[in-house]
Amino acid sequence: MAGKIMNKKHFLNHVAGQLGRERIMDTVERPEWKHQPQWNVLKDASQDELVDILKEQCKSIHTEVLETNKEQLSSTIQDMIKDNGGGQVVTWDDPRFQDFQVNLETQEDLNIHVWDPRLGDENIRITEQANLGITFSDITLAESGTVVLFSDAGKGRSVSLLPSTYIAIIPKNTIVPRMTQAAEMIEEKVANGEQVASCVNFISGPSNSADIEMNLIVGVHGPIKATYIIVDD
Repeated sequence: MAGKIMNKKHFLNHVAGQLGRERIMDTVERPEWKHQPQWNVLKDASQDELVDILKEQCKSIHTEVLETNKEQLSSTIQDMIKDNGGGQVVTWDDPRFQDFQVNLETQEDLNIHVWDPRLGDENIRITEQANLGITFSDITLAESGTVVLFSDAGKGRSVSLLPSTYIAIIPKNTIVPRMTQAAEMIEEKVANGEQVASCVNFISGPSNSADIEMNLIVGVHGPIKATYIIVDD
């Protein structure tokens, strides 16, 4: 049920009065910056070059990278699940699993849970006990090795955060140079009146933390291991 804003005008007039000025009624104009170097980073890189940059960056963020095609994706994921011990697997309720012909039900020893908004917090309870969480990446940043995930009713953010191992399926066409392009794409959705996820996660490999002596610990507050599977789509 949508909320209703009450007394907006009175509230804003009161705030302006407390600041000792008239309320600003005009729309704030966006500044035009003379220098915008962010657009020059990797601007001439081809899609294949972005893949190479992503793979190289993943070495620094302790993330395994595999490459496959649409036809082999399902078997590649099944091998990854087996290599990581199988057990409870949680996925998004995402039509891309069907679009990319991913079928995990053929493995009899797996317990597959697909995020179901009707179950509420029961999804979280199952996910925190899971060995593997699998999602697609909506946007992928080559420069930082980051997957960008748009949550919604069937795409709980816990799937990428609570299991011991996280697998991100990266369609090749989702790879962009850096944060600059991701922000632009999100901004365009807002400008076009499209509904944007209330939670957008930017994930760069497994959880990493370091103490004051710079001793790196992996998996303190998230997955211990992360694998990216790049799909030539």
